Amino acid sequence: MMLRRYEEPVDEFAAQEVVMLMESLARGDCFSLPGVYDPYSARIAEHYVKGPLYMTGYGVSATLLGKPDAGLVSYSQMVERVRQIATVVQAPLVADGDTGFGGLANVAQAVAGYEQAGAVAIQIEDQVFPKRCGHIRDRQVIPAEEMVKKIKVVCDTRDSANFMMIARTDARTQLGLDEALRRGERYAEAGADALFIESPESPSELAAIAEAFKGIPLVANMVAGGRTPMLPDQELFDLGFQLVLHPTYLLGAITLALETSLQTLMTGGQEQEGIAQFDRLNHWVDFASILSLDEEQ
Repeated sequence: MMLRRYEEPVDEFAAQEVVMLMESLARGDCFSLPGVYDPYSARIAEHYVKGPLYMTGYGVSATLLGKPDAGLVSYSQMVERVRQIATVVQAPLVADGDTGFGGLANVAQAVAGYEQAGAVAIQIEDQVFPKRCGHIRDRQVIPAEEMVKKIKVVCDTRDSANFMMIARTDARTQLGLDEALRRGERYAEAGADALFIESPESPSELAAIAEAFKGIPLVANMVAGGRTPMLPDQELFDLGFQLVLHPTYLLGAITLALETSLQTLMTGGQEQEGIAQFDRLNHWVDFASILSLDEEQ
């Protein structure tokens, strides 16, 4: 079976999909978003997810540079990855925008670039640059006033009011939950469309976040081995979180598969059974469309 072929221009496609996601959240719909990091992972995820996908900064940094999520990937590299993914999928793409890649002018550039590249939402956090992954120690945050300015720049820069601004605060780890909640209130007042209180450390803290921001789309971040307890998606939905991110799940799965497969190959000198065969690989990269073009000539 041939995979679908998407011929819509990225910018037109994005405008259609943004409205769909915003309207869905306004209706109270909830979504589980796996973290995709390249067009290949996004192609496969779209087939199974049937909803929005999340472009994970951790995954992009790991697969593009082989380095950690520590502010090492540039704006140009991230926006190009947004474009690459949005070109091959129709699913709404929520994209990690780190700290906005610098000052207010950088934030404006990031918003314009992400929106034009095909993302439906940008997530920006209030960390000091260079940032760190949200479940790593020693993260520092900028003053709340600076983040408020970034949020206002996002709202003023986006072409469509339906392009979502997800405001993330990393204040919980450094300054405690109360400060994180205060920042969330300020960020919502500044115009953020959704709030992401990163790294709560207990189910009761997750419940407190949900209670504090009823009526606002909330993000929960599930990272295996991270600071936040791993709760089932439905339990988080019931609490009031509408977007549940699984940013490292697919990367963790592929990492374990690579380790296991390489150990088998190097110790046994033969490929293991049970891996995806050549025809399945060709299916996911849509080789049939290339062959059909050749046949038309």
